[in-house]
Amino acid sequence: MRSRNPVFSRRGFSRDNGYAGFNTAPQAGGPAVATQGNPYAQPTGNPYAQNPYAQNPYAQQDLQYGAPPQAPATTGRMTIDDVVLRTASTLGVLIITAALSWALLPVDDANISRSYGIGIGAALIGMVLAFVQSFKRKASPALILTYAAFEGVFLGVVSNIVDSRIADGAAMQAVIGTMAVFAGVLIAYKAGWIRVNRRFYGFVMAAALGFILLMMVNLLFAVFGGGDGLGFRSGALGVVFGVIGIILGACFLALDFKQVEDGVAYGAPREEAWLAAFGLTLTLVWIYLEFLRLISILNSND
Repeated sequence: MRSRNPVFSRRGFSRDNGYAGFNTAPQAGGPAVATQGNPYAQPTGNPYAQNPYAQNPYAQQDLQYGAPPQAPATTGRMTIDDVVLRTASTLGVLIITAALSWALLPVDDANISRSYGIGIGAALIGMVLAFVQSFKRKASPALILTYAAFEGVFLGVVSNIVDSRIADGAAMQAVIGTMAVFAGVLIAYKAGWIRVNRRFYGFVMAAALGFILLMMVNLLFAVFGGGDGLGFRSGALGVVFGVIGIILGACFLALDFKQVEDGVAYGAPREEAWLAAFGLTLTLVWIYLEFLRLISILNSND
């Protein structure tokens, strides 16, 4: 099973048959997924074909009594509405806790150390919860919502610090930038301008791994050598890496959209919508933080 953490991997709905249905065929009676010309398409079948909710137990009885055949039942299968609802719930918890931490954890000279410490602690707890969920076979709504709550505390503190001490209005600018990237990628994906296949997935994951390794090396140099480390997060080089981080986040959004599309097409169980919401939340947080960091660098260079 692939990790659901966007930094390291993407979990597809095809389970052991590849990422996001690249190696599987659509479920009989379900929405068709194009496989013509896809060199990775293998006739391995839909991993959700055995879903008991995707079959009509009265089909033979209906035929016996001359009733017209019925479409397969869709009860218990994931829909776009399920994903939207759960994503809205997760982001709602995150936004509420971010607003509360902004209001209740002041970042003036007398309180910034305490507030920053609480924010870092919340970020570490959120990271642990994200890793736990990433390696679980099934989605845990309570775990996902708890992650969102702690992540919101961290985002509220760091956003308040940047907004109050570095760049006035930075938080709102980062929110607008994140929404613009989300809308742009969604439009491009639906229009077919972005084609998510195994080659795209491999390229994005390789680029993300290299990006993370560079940031870790830079952090180590900053901790043990002082200053800005290797300079990957400051000056002109910091701006370049900030833009790269946002582009990687946009690519992760495309992977998330592919995952949702395949989950619906292949009849994934409804609880899988929580995993989709979890992935989208992780990606949006990534993009927001990259925007916030980029705005900070640009304003510190003024």
